[in-house]
Amino acid sequence: MTPGCWIDPATGEPVAHQEVLKKAAGASVVLLGEQHDKAAQHRWQLHVLAGLLALRPDLAVGYEMFPARLDPVLASWVAGDYGREDAFLSEAEWGTVWGFPPELYLPLFRFCRQFRIPMHGLNCRRALVTDVGKLGWDAIAEEDRDGVTPALAATPAYRRYLFELTGGGPPNRKAQGPDDPAMDRFVRAQQVWDRAFACRIAALRDTPEPPLVAGIIGRGHLEFGHGTPAQLADLNVGSVVVLLPHAGREPPREGLADAVFCMDPGEDDQATEAGTR
Repeated sequence: MTPGCWIDPATGEPVAHQEVLKKAAGASVVLLGEQHDKAAQHRWQLHVLAGLLALRPDLAVGYEMFPARLDPVLASWVAGDYGREDAFLSEAEWGTVWGFPPELYLPLFRFCRQFRIPMHGLNCRRALVTDVGKLGWDAIAEEDRDGVTPALAATPAYRRYLFELTGGGPPNRKAQGPDDPAMDRFVRAQQVWDRAFACRIAALRDTPEPPLVAGIIGRGHLEFGHGTPAQLADLNVGSVVVLLPHAGREPPREGLADAVFCMDPGEDDQATEAGTR
């Protein structure tokens, strides 16, 4: 795969950068996947956001990294409050709610602040994920659901995807297949995140003048139309574009995303931005 180009997984053919951005800018929602610890992938996200902003000044960005309850903190950051970045990160409870090195994400946060792009948290409280995984949605009182509605049931294809994503079926693994009831708890928990992100995005779109919502989300919630894209469809949010970075040397599998960007496999994935200021 040639680094620096977009590929349409449906055809395996290159797609012009301008064409990808034009299609994405015409959508309602653009989901930009990532591996959380890869600095190069966050740089790619930043470049795509910059391109989208040039075409859609009504851009808003939602982050898996923050729970929705922290939206007032994110709004203050975008408005220019917090003289120091470490003060913002402290107020945003970064070390508790996410914990990956902030240098990986600060370029994205600085971009939103500089251009006054609204930032929103897409996540829910972590205890909800644990409780639904363990007990199921029916055991969770309405007032404890953090504004998240029960997820659309996982398809057999999504269960297979999650089973393989988490290592398949080694002899020492409790779940020996995607349909094994031992997978149920993990699938339910994963789908709380899928649904939470979708519910937050749907709410952002449910306004008289809905913005283009870009979601910064781990790719495991986005690939092959499973996860958050499926939950958005269940919430009647249409025109969703999924874009992913692709560091592999093999062509992307059909259906992986609407388009993938071929990364340089040798690109330094260490955070290179200056620290917090």
